[in-house]
Amino acid sequence: MKDFINISDFSARQLQDLLERAIADKAMFRAGKLIPTLPRKTLAMIFEKPSLRTRVSFETAMSQLGGHAIYLTQADIGLGNREAVQDIARVLARICDGIMARTFSHEWVRQLAIYSPRPVINALTDYSHPCQAMADLMTAAECFDELAGRTLAFIGDGNNVARSLAAGCLKLGMKFILACPAGYELEDAFVSTLQPEGKGEYALVRDPCAAVAKADVIYTDTWVSMGQEGEKEKRQRDFTGYQVNASLLKAAPSRAVVMHCLPAYRGCEITDDAFEAHARTILEQAENRLHFQRSLLNVLIGEGGIR
Repeated sequence: MKDFINISDFSARQLQDLLERAIADKAMFRAGKLIPTLPRKTLAMIFEKPSLRTRVSFETAMSQLGGHAIYLTQADIGLGNREAVQDIARVLARICDGIMARTFSHEWVRQLAIYSPRPVINALTDYSHPCQAMADLMTAAECFDELAGRTLAFIGDGNNVARSLAAGCLKLGMKFILACPAGYELEDAFVSTLQPEGKGEYALVRDPCAAVAKADVIYTDTWVSMGQEGEKEKRQRDFTGYQVNASLLKAAPSRAVVMHCLPAYRGCEITDDAFEAHARTILEQAENRLHFQRSLLNVLIGEGGIR
């Protein structure tokens, strides 16, 4: 598999191998023993949506591996507007060793992968966010060692992060519980494609306290993603009661950790005190974007793909 587009594209074994490798590489990096395996390699980074963690983590990863990253905005290349996606894919593939794309359109990333003979990485689309989800599962694995049999409760919108986490959790034998108001569920067509391994299970509930009752991980994300600003007031009304706060955490086991993919809108989906009480885990998530993506780049660019 030359590309990394959706978690659902991969087997449980492939995902587990990627997680184990990222954890091992992180230890090597911290010990000062990481080998720069991508000298003179270049990653083209396409950004239709701005980002802090995505740009910094990918650019830093390429630098640590001895390579280089080029930051390309929509103003630079006009992806799908000034120039056809297939033309951009083929040009970049002739000059660079890999392509990373952070776009609204999932189809554009799919087209980049189809037309580029070089690896393409989905760094976020409106449909999925696989790199974030894998960094999150890496963080959970560091907290609990064995992921199989654990429960992740996602409190909030059934968005791209929820979709990728649901796919990853079920493949790795975890229970994924989505707690959201009516109208914000993951679509039935997607849920029907989930492939549970072992104890993997998907559940939808309305009561966030019921969702976290046996949770190992309590996860939240913004209620208003980029492109949804016009729905802000409605979404904030609809998600009343779905805030991660001290009251909700009292309904969870003492072992539970809180995760947030950031940016966090304190006072909306999470309170300041709940964030700060679990800041260590949340910031480890953010750092793990670097460690997972560095391993992924090494596998895709340096070793020719995921086997």
